[in-house]
Parts: sequence; C-alpha cells; structure tokens
Amino acid sequence: MRQAITQLHIDTPRQGLHEVTHLVARWLGDQRIATGLLTVFCRHTSASLVIQENAAPAVRRDMEAYFAQVAPESPAYEHDDEGPDDMPAHLRTALTGVQLSVPVASGAMLLGTWQGIYLFEHRRRPHRRTLALHLLGE
Repeated sequence: MRQAITQLHIDTPRQGLHEVTHLVARWLGDQRIATGLLTVFCRHTSASLVIQENAAPAVRRDMEAYFAQVAPESPAYEHDDEGPDDMPAHLRTALTGVQLSVPVASGAMLLGTWQGIYLFEHRRRPHRRTLALHLLGE
C-alpha cells in the first residue's frame, strides 16, 4: 500500500462553481497508483466541493441560483464580519461539504461520464483556495 498527498491552490475569480477535475486528474496521473481511493478536501469554511454534471452549463447556473435562494444574503444574520456574503457562504458550505472520496482504478478516477469535481466558491470576491489531495492505494 502506498500513499501520496499534495495541496492544490485554486484562484476563484468569482462566486460559483469552478471545475477542477483536470487539475486533480493531472496530479493523480503523476502518482503511478493504479487502484485506490482519492480524498479531495477543501481547507475552507466558505467554499466547498461537489461532484456534478460537467456537460450542460445550465446545471451550474441552476445550482448557483438554488443555493442563493436556500442561503440568501440577509441582514438577519448575526455573523457578518466579512460582509453580507459571509454567513450565507458558511451555510452553503455546510449544506454541500468540504470532502469528496473518489475511487481510483487503472490510475484514473471512476467518475461517471458527465461527472466533474467542482470547487464551489460561496464568496463574491476573488479568493485563493487550497485543496488537499490524499491518495491511498497500490
């Protein structure tokens, strides 16, 4: 059994879903581990991770609109230290999560045909986000 770990730094220019599948796959391909389990972990409380369809851009737009309705900006929140999008960002992260587990076979992620890994930026202004990748296998 072998393991590998790294951190990826992702610049998010805006709020919304940013596909990172290609970055994760590139790192995975360099590890020479054929079979195992990949963990992707977002090291933030106002950004999250999702596996979602990567073919139709309307899916991303609809998801972004849905989460804006579920956790809207509002003056009713007590926590607004970094602005009106602060607490909604934390709520959206709690609803989506910060960790994904993806099986690996033949050195590739076993994602479905239309699945991609997305960093979901919940803040309006640009950020530099860090993803920790951990691969365990042989």
